[in-house]
Amino acid sequence: MSGRVRPAAAALVLADGETFEGEAIGFLPPDGLTTGEVVFNTVMSGYQEVITDPSYAGQIITFTVPHIGNYGVNENDYESPRPFCRGVVVRDLARRRSNWRATDDLSGLLRTHGIPGIAGLDTRRLTRHLRDAGAMPGAFGTVDEVRLAEAAAAEPGTDGINLVASVTREAPTTVRSVGGARRIVAFDFGIKATIVRHLAELGEVTVVPASTTADEVLAMDPDGVFLSNGPGDPEPLVNIRLEIAALLGEVPVFGICLGHQLLAGALGGETFKLPFGHHGGNHPVRNLITGTVEITSQNHNYCVTEGSIASADLTHVNLNDHTVEGIRCRDIPAFSVQYHPEAGPGPHDSRYLFNEFDQLMAAFRSPTRGRDLIQGGVFEGTDSGVDGGHS
Repeated sequence: MSGRVRPAAAALVLADGETFEGEAIGFLPPDGLTTGEVVFNTVMSGYQEVITDPSYAGQIITFTVPHIGNYGVNENDYESPRPFCRGVVVRDLARRRSNWRATDDLSGLLRTHGIPGIAGLDTRRLTRHLRDAGAMPGAFGTVDEVRLAEAAAAEPGTDGINLVASVTREAPTTVRSVGGARRIVAFDFGIKATIVRHLAELGEVTVVPASTTADEVLAMDPDGVFLSNGPGDPEPLVNIRLEIAALLGEVPVFGICLGHQLLAGALGGETFKLPFGHHGGNHPVRNLITGTVEITSQNHNYCVTEGSIASADLTHVNLNDHTVEGIRCRDIPAFSVQYHPEAGPGPHDSRYLFNEFDQLMAAFRSPTRGRDLIQGGVFEGTDSGVDGGHS
């Protein structure tokens, strides 16, 4: 008779009543269940980076790739000190890790950080359902399905909730330069370690809490300000948008993901929620300046509304659903993209954007104060505004 402990039976119940059976993995919560907004991610690898991305705060991550955990986890691939997601859903959890870098297995990571998981369910059916019905609240665990259904119905999801407050740091942190001589202030709305590493190649990076004011930032005399990725709905982040607005024109600004949405909001733009979001490492985006197509890493549920910003041009567009993927301001040194050019995990097609940020900072420090880049240079080549014009 085998000595292996049989995993506890578990189930996932969505807010619309759809039910999926599986087995419990990772951390077992004392009350037997966990809740969150259920989304799916299509990356083929990089599950540790995905799970430790703070942008997943409040969400349950479903991996569409069936075999997860085969190369284990290690101390170098964390995107934040701990995961902020509510749970993880996989089809087949590898029973044995096999990689020279591995220091633990995936289930061990989940147990260490208190993250519940469920395996063995039909993730293809779940993904198809979320694609058709949209991301929605859900609950999974070892309790009966009636309790799970009640918990799923009571879960508020991410709409209208300030999730940035749950992931941002409490005090500034300085990261030494590993290359350039710039001084960069990076807002931590849920910033990823890979982003900080790329910024450190440009210069010294001071990562500040999300509540930092524009006056406090300008007192640091930075060459540029970076607006990071982060979780959830940008709408309730009113004070952050006001501080960003106060920085515009005073210092070059570059935003990614939530930072892109917040820059758009500071410019008077609007956002809306996508049906099931963009979560994966294979999203095609057209650069309208060069005409090239970039394969990008993405993780967001909200999007900037096309036509809502009169003072900015559209620079990038998603080829799957034609949503806004990038903007640049006409009269001030500021630009942003919805996707993740640092790509942790994902393709490296868009890492040139960090170099463009470096060029923008250099030009702003010059006697012309960036007019050469606003009127041409890295921003030259498109008349397509956020008010339309792409094909």
